[in-house]
Amino acid sequence: MRKLFLCLLFLISYQAMAQKTDTLFLKKLMEDKPELFSGILNHPNHNEVQVIYTQVNRDKNNKPSFKTFSYNLNAKRYFYPASTVKLAGVIFALEKVNELKSKGLNANLSMITDSSFKGETKVWRDESAANGKPSLAHYIKKVLLTSDNDAFNRLFEFLGRSEINGKLKKYGLTESRILNRLAIGDGGESARHTNPIDFYDGDKLIYHQPEQYDAKDYPLELNNLIVGKGYMDSNEKLVNEPYSFADKNVFTVSDQQSLMKRLIMPEAYPVKERFNLTADDYKLIYTYMSKYPTESDFPKYDAKEFWPTYAKMLYYGREKNAVLDPNIRIFNKYGDSYGFIIDNSYFVDFKNKVEYFLTAVVQSNEDGIYNDGKYEYETVCYPFMKNLGRTIYEYELNRSKKQLPDLNKFKMDYSNK
Repeated sequence: MRKLFLCLLFLISYQAMAQKTDTLFLKKLMEDKPELFSGILNHPNHNEVQVIYTQVNRDKNNKPSFKTFSYNLNAKRYFYPASTVKLAGVIFALEKVNELKSKGLNANLSMITDSSFKGETKVWRDESAANGKPSLAHYIKKVLLTSDNDAFNRLFEFLGRSEINGKLKKYGLTESRILNRLAIGDGGESARHTNPIDFYDGDKLIYHQPEQYDAKDYPLELNNLIVGKGYMDSNEKLVNEPYSFADKNVFTVSDQQSLMKRLIMPEAYPVKERFNLTADDYKLIYTYMSKYPTESDFPKYDAKEFWPTYAKMLYYGREKNAVLDPNIRIFNKYGDSYGFIIDNSYFVDFKNKVEYFLTAVVQSNEDGIYNDGKYEYETVCYPFMKNLGRTIYEYELNRSKKQLPDLNKFKMDYSNK
Protein backbone atom coordinates (compact mmCIF):
# COMPACT_ATOMS: atom_id res chain seq x y z
CA MET A 1 0.00 0.00 0.00
CA ARG A 2 2.85 2.35 0.93
CA LYS A 3 4.60 1.55 -2.35
CA LEU A 4 1.42 2.36 -4.27
CA PHE A 5 1.09 5.64 -2.39
CA LEU A 6 4.69 6.61 -3.16
CA CYS A 7 4.16 5.76 -6.83
CA LEU A 8 1.07 7.95 -6.99
CA LEU A 9 2.89 10.77 -5.22
CA PHE A 10 5.77 10.53 -7.69
CA LEU A 11 3.35 10.54 -10.62
CA ILE A 12 1.57 13.64 -9.33
CA SER A 13 4.89 15.40 -8.72
CA TYR A 14 6.16 14.42 -12.17
CA GLN A 15 3.00 15.70 -13.85
CA ALA A 16 3.23 18.98 -11.93
CA MET A 17 6.86 19.40 -13.04
CA ALA A 18 5.97 18.51 -16.63
CA GLN A 19 3.28 21.18 -16.68
CA LYS A 20 5.48 23.87 -15.07
CA THR A 21 6.04 26.84 -17.34
CA ASP A 22 9.64 27.52 -18.39
CA THR A 23 10.54 31.07 -17.28
CA LEU A 24 14.12 31.27 -18.65
CA PHE A 25 13.88 30.40 -22.34
CA LEU A 26 12.26 33.63 -23.57
CA LYS A 27 14.63 35.77 -21.52
CA LYS A 28 17.63 34.01 -23.07
CA LEU A 29 16.12 34.26 -26.56
CA MET A 30 15.75 38.03 -26.18
CA GLU A 31 19.14 38.44 -24.51
CA ASP A 32 20.71 36.88 -27.60
CA LYS A 33 19.39 39.87 -29.61
CA PRO A 34 20.39 42.91 -27.53
CA GLU A 35 20.02 45.21 -30.53
CA LEU A 36 16.28 44.43 -30.48
CA PHE A 37 15.44 43.86 -26.83
CA SER A 38 18.03 45.41 -24.50
CA GLY A 39 15.88 48.46 -23.79
CA ILE A 40 12.98 46.30 -22.64
CA LEU A 41 15.11 43.77 -20.77
CA ASN A 42 16.82 46.51 -18.77
CA HIS A 43 13.52 47.56 -17.16
CA PRO A 44 10.69 45.13 -18.04
CA ASN A 45 8.38 46.32 -15.25
CA HIS A 46 8.75 49.92 -16.41
CA ASN A 47 7.39 48.80 -19.77
CA GLU A 48 4.93 46.35 -18.17
CA VAL A 49 6.13 43.51 -20.39
CA GLN A 50 4.60 40.06 -19.98
CA VAL A 51 4.90 37.27 -22.55
CA ILE A 52 3.64 33.71 -23.00
CA TYR A 53 4.78 31.54 -25.90
CA THR A 54 3.32 28.06 -26.37
CA GLN A 55 4.71 25.45 -28.72
CA VAL A 56 2.28 23.03 -30.33
CA ASN A 57 3.40 19.44 -30.77
CA ARG A 58 1.28 16.97 -32.73
CA ASP A 59 1.03 13.20 -32.46
CA LYS A 60 0.52 10.84 -35.39
CA ASN A 61 -3.24 11.54 -35.25
CA ASN A 62 -2.62 15.31 -35.37
CA LYS A 63 -3.77 15.71 -31.76
CA PRO A 64 -2.00 18.72 -30.20
CA SER A 65 -0.14 19.00 -26.93
CA PHE A 66 1.42 22.15 -25.50
CA LYS A 67 4.74 23.30 -24.05
CA THR A 68 4.65 26.78 -22.58
CA PHE A 69 7.31 29.42 -21.90
CA SER A 70 6.82 32.74 -20.11
CA TYR A 71 8.63 35.99 -19.40
CA ASN A 72 7.96 38.35 -16.48
CA LEU A 73 4.51 36.86 -15.90
CA ASN A 74 2.58 38.26 -12.95
CA ALA A 75 -1.19 37.84 -12.73
CA LYS A 76 -1.37 40.27 -9.80
CA ARG A 77 0.35 43.12 -11.65
CA TYR A 78 -2.38 45.04 -13.44
CA PHE A 79 -2.30 46.12 -17.06
CA TYR A 80 -5.23 47.53 -18.99
CA PRO A 81 -6.42 44.79 -21.41
CA ALA A 82 -8.21 47.16 -23.79
CA SER A 83 -9.87 45.40 -26.74
CA THR A 84 -8.49 41.93 -25.99
CA VAL A 85 -11.59 41.33 -23.83
CA LYS A 86 -13.67 41.40 -27.01
CA LEU A 87 -12.71 37.86 -28.00
CA ALA A 88 -14.38 36.53 -24.86
CA GLY A 89 -17.47 38.56 -25.79
CA VAL A 90 -17.54 37.02 -29.27
CA ILE A 91 -17.28 33.45 -27.97
CA PHE A 92 -19.77 33.88 -25.14
CA ALA A 93 -22.32 35.63 -27.38
CA LEU A 94 -22.32 32.69 -29.81
CA GLU A 95 -22.60 30.29 -26.89
CA LYS A 96 -25.67 32.18 -25.67
CA VAL A 97 -27.23 31.97 -29.13
CA ASN A 98 -26.77 28.21 -29.06
CA GLU A 99 -28.31 28.01 -25.60
CA LEU A 100 -31.36 29.91 -26.93
CA LYS A 101 -31.80 28.02 -30.20
CA SER A 102 -34.98 26.44 -28.87
CA LYS A 103 -36.40 29.99 -28.81
CA GLY A 104 -35.62 30.36 -32.51
CA LEU A 105 -32.54 32.52 -32.03
CA ASN A 106 -29.65 32.60 -34.51
CA ALA A 107 -26.75 35.02 -35.03
CA ASN A 108 -28.08 36.37 -38.35
CA LEU A 109 -31.43 37.66 -37.11
CA SER A 110 -31.96 41.41 -37.09
CA MET A 111 -30.93 42.66 -33.64
CA ILE A 112 -32.75 45.79 -32.47
CA THR A 113 -31.25 47.39 -29.37
CA ASP A 114 -33.41 49.69 -27.24
CA SER A 115 -32.52 51.71 -24.13
CA SER A 116 -33.81 51.74 -20.57
CA PHE A 117 -31.15 53.47 -18.45
CA LYS A 118 -29.34 56.80 -18.52
CA GLY A 119 -26.64 56.92 -21.18
CA GLU A 120 -27.77 53.84 -23.11
CA THR A 121 -28.14 54.16 -26.87
CA LYS A 122 -30.44 52.53 -29.41
CA VAL A 123 -29.54 50.74 -32.65
CA TRP A 124 -32.05 50.17 -35.46
CA ARG A 125 -29.83 50.25 -38.56
CA ASP A 126 -26.32 49.21 -39.57
CA GLU A 127 -25.35 50.62 -42.94
CA SER A 128 -22.14 48.58 -43.01
CA ALA A 129 -24.18 45.37 -43.35
CA ALA A 130 -25.30 44.12 -46.76
CA ASN A 131 -28.96 44.32 -45.72
CA GLY A 132 -28.54 47.47 -43.61
CA LYS A 133 -29.62 45.67 -40.45
CA PRO A 134 -27.64 44.98 -37.27
CA SER A 135 -27.05 41.36 -36.25
CA LEU A 136 -24.83 39.46 -33.84
CA ALA A 137 -22.92 37.88 -36.72
CA HIS A 138 -22.17 41.27 -38.27
CA TYR A 139 -21.10 42.75 -34.94
CA ILE A 140 -18.73 39.81 -34.53
CA LYS A 141 -17.20 40.46 -37.95
CA LYS A 142 -16.57 44.10 -37.03
CA VAL A 143 -15.04 43.17 -33.68
CA LEU A 144 -12.62 40.69 -35.25
CA LEU A 145 -11.72 42.69 -38.36
CA THR A 146 -10.98 46.11 -36.84
CA SER A 147 -11.85 45.83 -33.13
CA ASP A 148 -14.97 47.98 -33.42
CA ASN A 149 -15.88 49.29 -29.95
CA ASP A 150 -19.61 49.80 -30.54
CA ALA A 151 -19.91 46.27 -31.93
CA PHE A 152 -18.37 44.84 -28.76
CA ASN A 153 -20.63 46.99 -26.59
CA ARG A 154 -23.67 45.44 -28.30
CA LEU A 155 -22.33 41.95 -27.54
CA PHE A 156 -21.77 43.06 -23.93
CA GLU A 157 -25.38 44.25 -23.74
CA PHE A 158 -26.70 41.00 -25.18
CA LEU A 159 -24.73 38.94 -22.68
CA GLY A 160 -25.02 41.08 -19.57
CA ARG A 161 -22.20 41.45 -17.09
CA SER A 162 -23.23 38.57 -14.85
CA GLU A 163 -23.22 36.03 -17.68
CA ILE A 164 -19.86 37.19 -19.02
CA ASN A 165 -18.17 36.78 -15.66
CA GLY A 166 -19.96 33.51 -15.00
CA LYS A 167 -18.53 32.17 -18.25
CA LEU A 168 -15.02 33.33 -17.35
CA LYS A 169 -15.31 31.38 -14.11
CA LYS A 170 -16.77 28.34 -15.86
CA TYR A 171 -13.74 28.06 -18.13
CA GLY A 172 -11.21 28.58 -15.36
CA LEU A 173 -10.32 32.15 -16.33
CA THR A 174 -10.36 33.14 -12.69
CA GLU A 175 -7.69 35.86 -12.85
CA SER A 176 -9.93 38.02 -15.03
CA ARG A 177 -13.16 40.02 -15.03
CA ILE A 178 -15.08 42.04 -17.62
CA LEU A 179 -17.07 44.85 -16.04
CA ASN A 180 -17.85 47.50 -18.62
CA ARG A 181 -18.38 48.62 -22.19
CA LEU A 182 -15.49 50.23 -24.02
CA ALA A 183 -14.67 53.79 -25.15
CA ILE A 184 -17.80 55.44 -23.72
CA GLY A 185 -16.69 56.05 -20.14
CA ASP A 186 -18.84 53.17 -18.91
CA GLY A 187 -18.51 52.49 -15.22
CA GLY A 188 -20.28 52.47 -11.89
CA GLU A 189 -24.03 51.98 -12.01
CA SER A 190 -24.33 52.31 -15.80
CA ALA A 191 -22.08 49.29 -16.35
CA ARG A 192 -24.44 47.15 -14.26
CA HIS A 193 -27.39 47.93 -16.57
CA THR A 194 -27.75 46.52 -20.08
CA ASN A 195 -30.26 47.38 -22.79
CA PRO A 196 -33.44 45.54 -23.78
CA ILE A 197 -32.96 43.77 -27.13
CA ASP A 198 -35.34 42.30 -29.72
CA PHE A 199 -34.48 39.82 -32.46
CA TYR A 200 -36.53 39.79 -35.66
CA ASP A 201 -36.88 37.57 -38.69
CA GLY A 202 -38.24 40.13 -41.13
CA ASP A 203 -41.16 41.72 -39.27
CA LYS A 204 -41.64 38.75 -36.96
CA LEU A 205 -40.41 39.10 -33.40
CA ILE A 206 -38.45 35.94 -32.53
CA TYR A 207 -37.00 36.73 -29.12
CA HIS A 208 -37.24 39.56 -26.60
CA GLN A 209 -34.57 40.04 -23.96
CA PRO A 210 -35.53 42.54 -21.26
CA GLU A 211 -33.05 44.92 -19.69
CA GLN A 212 -30.69 43.25 -17.24
CA TYR A 213 -29.07 44.38 -13.99
CA ASP A 214 -25.99 42.90 -12.35
CA ALA A 215 -25.75 43.61 -8.64
CA LYS A 216 -22.61 41.53 -8.13
CA ASP A 217 -19.06 42.77 -7.70
CA TYR A 218 -16.00 40.90 -8.93
CA PRO A 219 -13.12 41.77 -6.60
CA LEU A 220 -9.57 40.74 -7.50
CA GLU A 221 -6.40 41.30 -5.49
CA LEU A 222 -4.23 43.40 -7.79
CA ASN A 223 -1.31 45.77 -7.56
CA ASN A 224 -0.20 48.51 -9.96
CA LEU A 225 -3.74 49.94 -10.04
CA ILE A 226 -2.73 53.49 -9.08
CA VAL A 227 -0.22 54.75 -11.63
CA GLY A 228 1.47 57.78 -13.15
CA LYS A 229 1.57 61.34 -11.91
CA GLY A 230 -1.48 62.77 -13.63
CA TYR A 231 -4.26 62.35 -16.17
CA MET A 232 -6.48 64.30 -18.52
CA ASP A 233 -10.09 64.36 -17.34
CA SER A 234 -13.23 64.23 -19.51
CA ASN A 235 -12.93 67.99 -20.07
CA GLU A 236 -9.34 67.56 -21.28
CA LYS A 237 -7.96 69.30 -18.20
CA LEU A 238 -4.84 68.01 -16.47
CA VAL A 239 -5.40 66.51 -13.02
CA ASN A 240 -2.12 66.31 -11.09
CA GLU A 241 -2.95 63.09 -9.29
CA PRO A 242 -2.14 59.45 -10.10
CA TYR A 243 -4.59 57.64 -12.36
CA SER A 244 -6.65 54.75 -11.00
CA PHE A 245 -7.49 51.59 -12.93
CA ALA A 246 -9.66 50.27 -10.09
CA ASP A 247 -12.99 48.80 -11.22
CA LYS A 248 -11.85 48.36 -14.82
CA ASN A 249 -11.67 45.22 -16.94
CA VAL A 250 -8.99 42.65 -16.14
CA PHE A 251 -7.78 40.03 -18.62
CA THR A 252 -4.44 38.51 -17.70
CA VAL A 253 -1.94 37.25 -20.25
CA SER A 254 -2.40 33.67 -18.99
CA ASP A 255 -6.18 33.82 -19.25
CA GLN A 256 -6.00 35.38 -22.71
CA GLN A 257 -3.87 32.57 -24.06
CA SER A 258 -5.95 29.93 -22.26
CA LEU A 259 -9.05 31.28 -24.03
CA MET A 260 -7.24 31.28 -27.38
CA LYS A 261 -5.93 27.73 -27.03
CA ARG A 262 -9.38 26.40 -26.14
CA LEU A 263 -10.87 28.25 -29.11
CA ILE A 264 -8.28 27.21 -31.68
CA MET A 265 -7.72 23.63 -30.52
CA PRO A 266 -10.84 22.36 -28.74
CA GLU A 267 -9.73 18.79 -29.44
CA ALA A 268 -6.99 19.24 -26.82
CA TYR A 269 -9.67 19.58 -24.13
CA PRO A 270 -12.24 17.14 -22.72
CA VAL A 271 -15.61 17.53 -24.46
CA LYS A 272 -17.28 18.97 -21.36
CA GLU A 273 -14.60 21.68 -21.12
CA ARG A 274 -14.95 22.91 -24.72
CA PHE A 275 -16.87 25.99 -25.76
CA ASN A 276 -20.48 25.38 -26.78
CA LEU A 277 -19.87 26.39 -30.40
CA THR A 278 -21.04 24.88 -33.67
CA ALA A 279 -18.87 24.17 -36.71
CA ASP A 280 -20.31 27.33 -38.31
CA ASP A 281 -19.43 29.35 -35.20
CA TYR A 282 -15.82 28.23 -35.36
CA LYS A 283 -15.72 28.98 -39.07
CA LEU A 284 -17.08 32.50 -38.50
CA ILE A 285 -14.55 33.27 -35.76
CA TYR A 286 -11.55 31.71 -37.50
CA THR A 287 -12.33 33.46 -40.78
CA TYR A 288 -12.72 36.97 -39.39
CA MET A 289 -9.89 36.64 -36.84
CA SER A 290 -7.47 35.94 -39.68
CA LYS A 291 -9.05 37.98 -42.46
CA TYR A 292 -7.54 41.30 -43.51
CA PRO A 293 -9.85 44.37 -43.44
CA THR A 294 -9.06 44.91 -47.12
CA GLU A 295 -10.58 41.51 -47.91
CA SER A 296 -14.00 42.56 -46.61
CA ASP A 297 -16.81 44.32 -48.51
CA PHE A 298 -19.42 44.11 -45.71
CA PRO A 299 -18.24 45.86 -43.67
CA LYS A 300 -16.15 47.90 -46.13
CA TYR A 301 -13.07 49.70 -44.86
CA ASP A 302 -10.84 52.48 -46.13
CA ALA A 303 -7.46 50.83 -46.76
CA LYS A 304 -5.66 53.99 -45.64
CA GLU A 305 -7.24 53.72 -42.20
CA PHE A 306 -7.41 49.93 -41.96
CA TRP A 307 -4.57 48.48 -44.01
CA PRO A 308 -4.16 44.67 -44.34
CA THR A 309 -1.96 44.10 -41.28
CA TYR A 310 -3.68 46.77 -39.18
CA ALA A 311 -4.45 44.30 -36.37
CA LYS A 312 -1.43 41.99 -36.64
CA MET A 313 0.94 43.47 -34.05
CA LEU A 314 2.93 40.33 -33.30
CA TYR A 315 4.93 40.03 -36.53
CA TYR A 316 4.02 43.14 -38.52
CA GLY A 317 3.96 45.78 -35.78
CA ARG A 318 2.04 48.66 -37.35
CA GLU A 319 3.75 48.78 -40.74
CA LYS A 320 1.30 50.06 -43.32
CA ASN A 321 3.30 48.82 -46.30
CA ALA A 322 4.36 45.43 -44.99
CA VAL A 323 4.85 42.73 -47.59
CA LEU A 324 2.26 40.01 -46.98
CA ASP A 325 3.37 36.39 -47.02
CA PRO A 326 0.51 34.43 -48.67
CA ASN A 327 1.43 31.34 -46.63
CA ILE A 328 1.00 33.07 -43.28
CA ARG A 329 -2.20 33.77 -41.40
CA ILE A 330 -2.44 35.16 -37.88
CA PHE A 331 -5.56 34.40 -35.83
CA ASN A 332 -5.56 37.05 -33.13
CA LYS A 333 -7.18 39.72 -31.02
CA TYR A 334 -5.17 42.82 -30.21
CA GLY A 335 -5.76 45.80 -27.94
CA ASP A 336 -4.28 49.27 -27.50
CA SER A 337 -5.07 51.93 -24.89
CA TYR A 338 -3.40 53.99 -22.13
CA GLY A 339 -0.01 53.28 -23.71
CA PHE A 340 -0.53 49.51 -23.59
CA ILE A 341 -0.24 47.31 -26.67
CA ILE A 342 -1.50 43.76 -26.25
CA ASP A 343 -1.81 40.96 -28.78
CA ASN A 344 -3.15 37.45 -28.27
CA SER A 345 -2.37 35.29 -31.28
CA TYR A 346 -2.21 31.88 -32.93
CA PHE A 347 0.24 31.91 -35.82
CA VAL A 348 0.17 29.60 -38.86
CA ASP A 349 2.62 29.21 -41.73
CA PHE A 350 1.02 26.67 -44.09
CA LYS A 351 4.06 26.23 -46.31
CA ASN A 352 6.61 25.60 -43.55
CA LYS A 353 4.20 23.77 -41.21
CA VAL A 354 4.70 26.28 -38.42
CA GLU A 355 2.17 26.97 -35.68
CA TYR A 356 2.38 28.49 -32.21
CA PHE A 357 0.58 30.65 -29.67
CA LEU A 358 2.05 33.97 -28.59
CA THR A 359 0.52 36.49 -26.19
CA ALA A 360 2.26 39.67 -25.06
CA VAL A 361 1.75 43.07 -23.49
CA VAL A 362 4.03 46.10 -23.47
CA GLN A 363 3.50 49.72 -22.39
CA SER A 364 5.30 53.02 -22.78
CA ASN A 365 4.15 56.22 -21.08
CA GLU A 366 7.28 58.23 -20.38
CA ASP A 367 5.56 61.42 -19.21
CA GLY A 368 3.43 59.52 -16.68
CA ILE A 369 0.27 61.30 -17.84
CA TYR A 370 -2.73 59.15 -18.76
CA ASN A 371 -5.42 59.99 -21.33
CA ASP A 372 -3.21 62.59 -23.02
CA GLY A 373 -2.68 60.49 -26.14
CA LYS A 374 1.09 60.83 -25.80
CA TYR A 375 2.53 57.35 -25.71
CA GLU A 376 5.64 55.87 -27.31
CA TYR A 377 3.75 53.40 -29.46
CA GLU A 378 5.84 54.00 -32.59
CA THR A 379 9.27 53.96 -30.95
CA VAL A 380 8.83 51.35 -28.18
CA CYS A 381 5.64 49.28 -28.34
CA TYR A 382 5.14 48.46 -32.02
CA PRO A 383 8.82 47.62 -32.62
CA PHE A 384 8.87 45.34 -29.57
CA MET A 385 5.78 43.43 -30.72
CA LYS A 386 7.10 43.05 -34.26
CA ASN A 387 10.55 41.95 -33.11
CA LEU A 388 9.13 39.49 -30.58
CA GLY A 389 6.80 37.91 -33.13
CA ARG A 390 9.52 37.55 -35.75
CA THR A 391 12.03 36.18 -33.24
CA ILE A 392 9.61 33.44 -32.20
CA TYR A 393 8.73 32.74 -35.84
CA GLU A 394 12.41 32.36 -36.76
CA TYR A 395 12.90 29.98 -33.85
CA GLU A 396 9.87 27.92 -34.90
CA LEU A 397 11.12 27.68 -38.49
CA ASN A 398 14.14 25.80 -37.18
CA ARG A 399 12.48 23.82 -34.41
CA SER A 400 12.43 20.09 -35.14
CA LYS A 401 9.12 18.27 -34.80
CA LYS A 402 8.43 14.54 -34.60
CA GLN A 403 5.19 15.01 -36.49
CA LEU A 404 4.46 17.84 -38.90
CA PRO A 405 1.02 19.36 -38.32
CA ASP A 406 -1.92 19.06 -40.69
CA LEU A 407 -3.08 22.69 -40.81
CA ASN A 408 -5.85 22.36 -43.39
CA LYS A 409 -8.45 23.11 -40.73
CA PHE A 410 -7.21 26.70 -40.66
CA LYS A 411 -7.36 27.35 -44.40
CA MET A 412 -10.31 29.70 -44.55
CA ASP A 413 -12.29 30.89 -47.57
CA TYR A 414 -11.85 34.67 -47.67
CA SER A 415 -13.78 35.15 -50.92
CA ASN A 416 -17.09 35.64 -49.08
CA LYS A 417 -17.06 39.40 -48.70
